[in-house]
Amino acid sequence: MSNYLLENEATERLLFRKVKLSDFDDWLPFYYNAKSTQYWEGLPSDPIQACQEQFDRIFERYAQNLGGMNALISKNSGKLVGLCGLLVQTVDAIEELEIGYSILPKFWLQGFAFEAAQKCKQFAFENNLASSLISIVHVDNLPSRKVALKNGMHLDKTTTYRDNPVDIFRVNRG
Repeated sequence: MSNYLLENEATERLLFRKVKLSDFDDWLPFYYNAKSTQYWEGLPSDPIQACQEQFDRIFERYAQNLGGMNALISKNSGKLVGLCGLLVQTVDAIEELEIGYSILPKFWLQGFAFEAAQKCKQFAFENNLASSLISIVHVDNLPSRKVALKNGMHLDKTTTYRDNPVDIFRVNRG
């Protein structure tokens, strides 16, 4: 049984750990910024409900060993910067391992998503968790698209995922 979580891993600026219930209030500002979720259809309009649904999914993934988001903690401040992790996903009836990433708005455009996504890629390949990895990016989400491309991924296909038009970016183990 694989462990997809990067617990106790680190990058130059970030520490990875499991998400805790106590992170809820620190993550809530993500849902209060309309730009955070502008590309994704089907999320609750109430920020607290949207955050609760995400936290429920995170802990459900942990329990079912389907990977999950790690809390990204700034080494400098000790504050939550974002969430990133390896997630078992089913896209077009194929089970894949996804690198997912979300950063709190006040930390956008500082390279944290790329730094964390790159660490996930390295961890997955070093531990032989998959022969290729994907990132599922809404077709209009240019910032996330840039992170995927910078992480060595290429556009594999465009499809529909959870009623959203998405690009599937892929990187194969080198």
